[in-house]
Amino acid sequence: MKIDLTETTSSKINQALVSARRAIGTPAIGMVLTLVIVTDEENAYDALKSAGDASREHPSRIIAVIKRGSRSPRSRRDARLDAEVRVGSDAGTGETVVLRLHGELANHAQSVVLPLLLPDAPVVVWWPEGAPADPAKDPLGALAQRRITDAYSAEHPGEELAVRADSYTPGDTDLAWTRITPWRSMLAASLDQQSAQVVSAMVEGESENPSCELLAMWLADRLKVPVERTVSAGPGLTAVRMETKNGVIVLDRPDGSLATLSMQGQPDRAVALKRRETAELLAEELRRLDPDNTYAATVKFGVAKLAGQAAPTPAEPAAAAAPAAAKKTAAKKAASK
Repeated sequence: MKIDLTETTSSKINQALVSARRAIGTPAIGMVLTLVIVTDEENAYDALKSAGDASREHPSRIIAVIKRGSRSPRSRRDARLDAEVRVGSDAGTGETVVLRLHGELANHAQSVVLPLLLPDAPVVVWWPEGAPADPAKDPLGALAQRRITDAYSAEHPGEELAVRADSYTPGDTDLAWTRITPWRSMLAASLDQQSAQVVSAMVEGESENPSCELLAMWLADRLKVPVERTVSAGPGLTAVRMETKNGVIVLDRPDGSLATLSMQGQPDRAVALKRRETAELLAEELRRLDPDNTYAATVKFGVAKLAGQAAPTPAEPAAAAAPAAAKKTAAKKAASK
């Protein structure tokens, strides 16, 4: 069931939600959270579809906030709120409200969203693209216990990870991190079968893919070993290689679907490691609303630190020691005079 509201208010939207639930015979509210999606017209359809699919696991009230640009000074002064209310089969297992904010109202989205939040339920805000530099300080982000961004949608994903590290607040997370959950699980399980210490690692994947950077930083942070980041044609992450004192562990996924796990002294094993849809990633993030300390430590490790962690060549210490030796020789000569 869909209800269109033009030049409306938050109060009228709440009334429409109650009327729609009664009309389809489901007056009781069984939703567990409010998911606020901040997007634009271009990406709204895909974001709402993913959120609707995720709501089958997490029944929720989905509020899509779409800020409409105004072309003339007069239209920018005219604040207007249009809304679309969806319940029943048109809204997954919860209910959906699509808000279109015009004029000055676009700068005060939190005042429209606040009366529509489910009472006594967690709030999650998701930016499919165009996330603010500091999500926790954003007016809508400040309403949430959990804030989800996606560095993959940024023009420069590597720089976006640095922004996420600088502004990290407990409750922040990124879908680029969620994408590597199966990889982290598989690599951790493989190390449980190998008691030997890891001495180095290599992560191979597409350039401009923040998930590859995050996986490399996670390995470097947790294992305290040098990690090399190499580029491949993709799709996405293609391989991880860990050198241990007992041999090499390789997790190779050339086609984006099926991976092969190779370990010293064991037969190769095929592992299902397909690239997941956004709805699956979102559903995973909605399973936990507490701070992700592992993500925090990984993103704060830093892309720049990962690139500069290579061990110095033997010539470098000697070159660094030469000026100090010259100073000592000069000091001795001056003392003997």
